[in-house]
Amino acid sequence: MNSKRSLRIALIVDPFMLRMKGGDHAPVLSSELLGRGHQVRGFGAPPGVIPRSRIETIGAKDGLGVIAFRPDVVIAYDALSPAGWHGMRCARKLGVPLIAVEEGFPSTGGFFERRLRGIGEFLWGRAVRRATTRVLALDPFAQAQAVRRGFDPALVRVVPRGLDLEQFRPGLASNLAARHGATGLSLLYLGPLEDGYHLETVIKAFAATVGQREDWALLLASDGAQRSTFLAQASRLGVGSRVHWLGRVRREELPGLLASSTLLVAPGGDRVADGVLASRALACGLPILAAKLPRYEIAVEHGQTGLLLEPGRLADWSDGIRLAAGSPRRRQAWRLRSRELAEERFHWPTIGAHIEALLIEAIDQVQSRKRLPSRTPEEVASEAASEERSQHLAEPS
Repeated sequence: MNSKRSLRIALIVDPFMLRMKGGDHAPVLSSELLGRGHQVRGFGAPPGVIPRSRIETIGAKDGLGVIAFRPDVVIAYDALSPAGWHGMRCARKLGVPLIAVEEGFPSTGGFFERRLRGIGEFLWGRAVRRATTRVLALDPFAQAQAVRRGFDPALVRVVPRGLDLEQFRPGLASNLAARHGATGLSLLYLGPLEDGYHLETVIKAFAATVGQREDWALLLASDGAQRSTFLAQASRLGVGSRVHWLGRVRREELPGLLASSTLLVAPGGDRVADGVLASRALACGLPILAAKLPRYEIAVEHGQTGLLLEPGRLADWSDGIRLAAGSPRRRQAWRLRSRELAEERFHWPTIGAHIEALLIEAIDQVQSRKRLPSRTPEEVASEAASEERSQHLAEPS
């Protein structure tokens, strides 16, 4: 690969989805690619959200749209959104590769979101899949979702979300837990206080292991409809004084809370935010006890950065807490490996280089196809017939 090769990259997002999901991947990716010497233009996002971004109408008659920019490659977020459709049309017209980004938003979502995705699948889903050269999945959950949506598994590449490793790092301090009366070692929970996340299993496991000790606390740093239920459960189990509700953590307080906690417990969840929190904990050197779910597979190396445990299985979570709490030396080894893994896997310059290589690979692939001699319909039909005969001969009689 020519390290000085400069690409023209069009990055298309759906402004509604960007606002609704609060996505920051597209803005940071565009900045990273600009820093690598490429020309990047954002389309679909309001001005200033993505560097040099603009809202583009379907017609784009002002000469400032994707077609006028003449990119070497088009990157579109959420293939079933209007951004995917617009990206497909532009890539086809220009004869350049289309890269779809699958962020892995749960397929349920709200009514309006499901309706939009259903409309997109009906109107242009098949055409977008045929036109897509690569799919960048941001975690294993997103990878599986892209395959469920009909993309060829061979085209899907997992490229993780990047992190600001200066903002999230070991050694930071926080007095948030102390302000709520918690002292000593801590299990930190950041998921919603709602049904379906198996927090009740963590509370039972905590009560059965370190919850009766004075040097351990369980910190609930979130909110939700079942907050009173979980706190009442802790009181019934005799650990109410060791379970502390911190409320929702402000953005600026999160790095310090992660870095100063002892273990992160992540017993469930399929939200994008669940995976992001796990990777941020990793960057802060915080070992993780996580459910065996795709969102956590990219951040937790079993026995190296923490433990992967069966969701909702009390015996597993009790054993996991007991094992982690009983060995400070093991926890320290996990802390060191957590930061190392974050630097290997989530450092934005590393991710930028990986995506850059994938873009060049896709561009070269499309250009190589253009150089191949075109085949007549008769040649295509003859090749199909030959393949059918070969398959027939290969079948057992």
